[in-house]
Amino acid sequence: MRRAATWTAIAVAIVLLVVGCSSSGGGSGSTGTTVGGPACPTDPVKVVVTVDQWADIVRQLGGNCTRVTTIIQGADVDPHEYEPTPGDNAKFLDADLVVMNGLGYDEWANKMVGTLSPKPPVVDAGEVVGLTQGDNPHVWYGPTYVPQVAAAVSAELAALLPGAGDYLSDRTAAWTTAFQPYLDEVAAVKAAATGKTYAATESVFDDMAGAVGLVDLTPEGYRAAAANESDPAPADVNAFEELLRGGTVDVLIVNSQTAGSLPAQLRSVAEKAGVPVVEVTETVPPGETSFVAWQIDQLNALRVALGG
Repeated sequence: MRRAATWTAIAVAIVLLVVGCSSSGGGSGSTGTTVGGPACPTDPVKVVVTVDQWADIVRQLGGNCTRVTTIIQGADVDPHEYEPTPGDNAKFLDADLVVMNGLGYDEWANKMVGTLSPKPPVVDAGEVVGLTQGDNPHVWYGPTYVPQVAAAVSAELAALLPGAGDYLSDRTAAWTTAFQPYLDEVAAVKAAATGKTYAATESVFDDMAGAVGLVDLTPEGYRAAAANESDPAPADVNAFEELLRGGTVDVLIVNSQTAGSLPAQLRSVAEKAGVPVVEVTETVPPGETSFVAWQIDQLNALRVALGG
């Protein structure tokens, strides 16, 4: 189900993931400014990105050869339930490229693109990495997924900008280097995490947890309810609390952007039981300067919690 990326694709892809798009705003309709460096040798293309987790990738790979508009930024809007405004819909009309997460995470965008004629090229992250509906939609937390998505975006930009080949190659080379600290931190965490256990209030971090070797002990009933965005049964909550008190969980992963009392309740139980708590976020939080900085901060916190 998951297609493996070649190392060449990884190198091409890596570039765009790194720096740039951290945005503190919530809501919709942000248009990215140009980046530093040389001017684009040809007319730039207009790219619409549905969610800010991927906008940094496009902006950094395309540089001044792209004009990036991000529809949803920050944690104030749930992409699953978002209803695009007429203004949002208008932004798709003259898009040269659309980049979306897929897997139902931003289905509204898929519907919008389906109404366009001619239809612009689309990079669907879920499709790129070989996932299907029902799989974990938080693709940006997969260390092997991100380079594959980056490679797909790179290929589309190269096709749209035939006169900017050298410029795009330079962007790729620069960001390949900038992405390496992320890969290094993943490897460092894996050395500390392999074989240890975790439980999570949501599935957002699961792909990364699996990549670094953590074993998921989250009760099945609770995990299924969280994945379906429904309330877990009291028995499932009780099983989670008993798990935390039982001494078999090495770390609790909490999505700090989740509203409601239940995550706070589980966190309290973990802290009283002496289980380290690591906070992660679903979107790029305010104050982060890049995708890489955001991810490294979280990975470093996990490594410390595990004694690495």
